[in-house]
Amino acid sequence: MRRKAWALTALAGGALLLAGCGIRTTQVPVDAGPAPSRMPCEIRGENLGQTPKGFPVRVYLVCASQLKFVDRAAELPSTPSPDDRIQVARALLAELQRTPPAAEREAGFGTDVRGPVAIGDPRPGDPQGALRLSRQPEDLPAEALAQIVCTFAESRAAAADGSVILAGPGAYPPRAYACSDAARNRPSEPLPTLTPSPSPSSSSSP
Repeated sequence: MRRKAWALTALAGGALLLAGCGIRTTQVPVDAGPAPSRMPCEIRGENLGQTPKGFPVRVYLVCASQLKFVDRAAELPSTPSPDDRIQVARALLAELQRTPPAAEREAGFGTDVRGPVAIGDPRPGDPQGALRLSRQPEDLPAEALAQIVCTFAESRAAAADGSVILAGPGAYPPRAYACSDAARNRPSEPLPTLTPSPSPSSSSSP
């Protein structure tokens, strides 16, 4: 009897010692749900600040490994002109290369379009709506190319069929890109290319 009483006393004392050290005698799995996101990808109303001057544009940035758009204002030509599409593309490209303001950074937005990247004039024989970059599009990071394509696709910089036709400074022919749901959800993957429409001069008969 004394041995049994001593054993029970030792067990009780050990349990109290473990409890006092903060060690649980049993572990029960608890589903606390997903961890709260620190990158909401949404700019709150109090962080919008004053309305900037310029024409409203939609720019696609990287947030939480996806492409999300932000509303900005850019200096765009007010009246159409022969080089209107190039001016729009240059203004949008400048916005993509700009460091996001504090409100966008706090919401988790960033850009992978690093300068210097510029847009030059198209060359004779380029498809209608083609844009010439100062860097080969395939040499850009996948996220950067997806940002450019999705931003241009929703602007006057896009071709007539809604695609974005890009080429570089080399002799490679222009390629057409489309901003799909896959491009917005997985911008790190290579963008598929389309067949651009030929230019009027190349398609006309001699």
